[in-house]
Amino acid sequence: MGRFLLLLTCTLVSNYLHPWRGAGAQSMFTIRDISISLEPGDNVMRGTNVTVRCEALVSSSGAGPLSREYTIYKDGVTVYTKTTSSSSDLLYRLPDARVSNTGKYKCKLNIEGRKVTSEAKKLTVTGLSTPLLHLNNAVVSEGEELTARCTAPGETGSIIFYFYDDSKEILEDRVNSNQSEVKLRFNDVGIHKMNCSYTVLVTPFFFRSDKSNSVTVSVKELSITPVLEIFPYSNIYEGDRLDIMCTVRSLMADMHGNVHLYLSRGTQLLSRGDTNVNHSMIALAKDSEEFECRLEMGNVVKVDTKKILVTELFSVPTLTMSPSEVFQKEYMTLSCKSDTFASERIRRDQLTYSLDPPESLLIPKSSGVFSGKAPVYDFNYTCIAQAKGIRKYSRPLTVRPKVTVSTPKISVVGSAVLGRPFKVLCKSDFGSLPINYTLLKDYDQLSMAIVKMPLEQALFTVTIHQPGEINKFMCEAKNSQKDAPLSKRLEAIVVVPLSHPTLTVIPVLPEIAEGDHLFLICGVKGTPPITFKWYRDDNRSPIFTTTTDMNNTDYQIQALAKDDSGTYYCEAINHAKNVVRSAPVTIVVRLALWKKAVIVGFCLLLVSVLVVVFVLCIRSKRDGVPHYDGMEGRVTNGTRASAVSLPTDTSNRSSFSIPATV
Repeated sequence: MGRFLLLLTCTLVSNYLHPWRGAGAQSMFTIRDISISLEPGDNVMRGTNVTVRCEALVSSSGAGPLSREYTIYKDGVTVYTKTTSSSSDLLYRLPDARVSNTGKYKCKLNIEGRKVTSEAKKLTVTGLSTPLLHLNNAVVSEGEELTARCTAPGETGSIIFYFYDDSKEILEDRVNSNQSEVKLRFNDVGIHKMNCSYTVLVTPFFFRSDKSNSVTVSVKELSITPVLEIFPYSNIYEGDRLDIMCTVRSLMADMHGNVHLYLSRGTQLLSRGDTNVNHSMIALAKDSEEFECRLEMGNVVKVDTKKILVTELFSVPTLTMSPSEVFQKEYMTLSCKSDTFASERIRRDQLTYSLDPPESLLIPKSSGVFSGKAPVYDFNYTCIAQAKGIRKYSRPLTVRPKVTVSTPKISVVGSAVLGRPFKVLCKSDFGSLPINYTLLKDYDQLSMAIVKMPLEQALFTVTIHQPGEINKFMCEAKNSQKDAPLSKRLEAIVVVPLSHPTLTVIPVLPEIAEGDHLFLICGVKGTPPITFKWYRDDNRSPIFTTTTDMNNTDYQIQALAKDDSGTYYCEAINHAKNVVRSAPVTIVVRLALWKKAVIVGFCLLLVSVLVVVFVLCIRSKRDGVPHYDGMEGRVTNGTRASAVSLPTDTSNRSSFSIPATV
């Protein structure tokens, strides 16, 4: 058991290490190279024996031969396959090579599933054989069938054959062989020279041969012919009856049932039959065309034609209108007339006229003349001229009644600013174009505008210097010979640009004090509405903005404080878009009156205290000096009520008194 496992293991390892060793102890191999060559060369002439050689270089071990499978490709399509155990080159022979053998060739080698393909080699074969043409009959009757066979000797592949009659190609046939056989018929009597050629298709190229030999075919005419007769044939007028007959001449008995006749005028088929066709009709001027009697028998076609001339009995009428332009509900006249008529056949009074549609509101006034009021909408009229059963219609006449222009309306576009140019629009609600608009000022013409397109407007540019001038403008509209309607006078608000800005302060400047209610009144001259803005000092952001319909308004500051002191001004703007600014006003907020009184009282009190202190100081100084009252031995201290005892020594004393002043 152990030996069996060891043998199995050795076998598996050996197969793993030698992948190209097959079961049964086959040799190992490798395909080193494969190439293809063309002998005797890449470019050969038609008829050359060409050999495609496939050479493979294979290395192998062991004595046993390898099974080789070769495949030859032409333009990607398999053309040859061979399996061999020989190591010799594979040969693929092309005896008597033809143009169809042109193409790219490759060789593929397959050994036990391992495949290698060579590079491609292109073979070019030039030269085609001259085609041969054969006909089964050299003399035929018109319409008789013959067989033509064109052969390309020795050629192979996909071939297109061409057949020619007197150098004109009449048939093309594509086949996969070297000959084409077709059926031909000839309807033209006479001698025909036939030949053929062919083209060999080698994708994506084609090769064209020379033309073949020429073969002559004689085509004899059949005795059968069609006959066309018309009565009368000349001096024909409109209204005359025409009898037309289409028959067959030399009809043989064996032809019955195979012959068909067709009678036509221009592209209109009038009638058909087998052996004869009869047709009767009233001649008209438009019948001055060619009539044809056509005979068909199998592929044989014969015709007989005749052309007649039909004289007009009267010309096609012409319908005109007068006046050339007409307005709604205005009188108009339609005239219908044939300019010429055959006086040798009819009289002028035999020619009658009528209008279509008959329910039109126009009344006949005389022969071909119709009058009445124009409708209020577009209308198509057609005139009918009639004589001896012949009716002719005029070209339709479309009457487009114009609409009288309505009274125009005048208005201002945008705003009318005094002293500046502005636009004035003059417009009518309805009216046919073109419309002439005229701008007037006190009935004097200023300007004119013509409106020709539906969306076009009559705009005028004007300038006024006084507000009252706006009512002097009017306009008129005109699109006919009638009097032009006049609009009302122009009514619009005239915007007067702002001017004379003022800033009034209440209370007056010297009296402004803390706690006061301040009014800054900004006023201007101009047209409201007006937007006012107030500014303080150099700040460009307004402290207050308002819009009003008055020429002045105010900005209020209640309970003034010292911080409200500063420079104030105002700006104003209206629809004239001009900004005006007042002169700046400097406001100084003074102390309140009660504060002033407190300060004055305090000052007075302070002065009084200072005076009292001063007086007391003076008195205190006086009380420090002795005073005598005139009585010996008595001194006063400045008051009458007080006295002190003097020294008793009076030996050296004098007597004086000082008046006391209090």
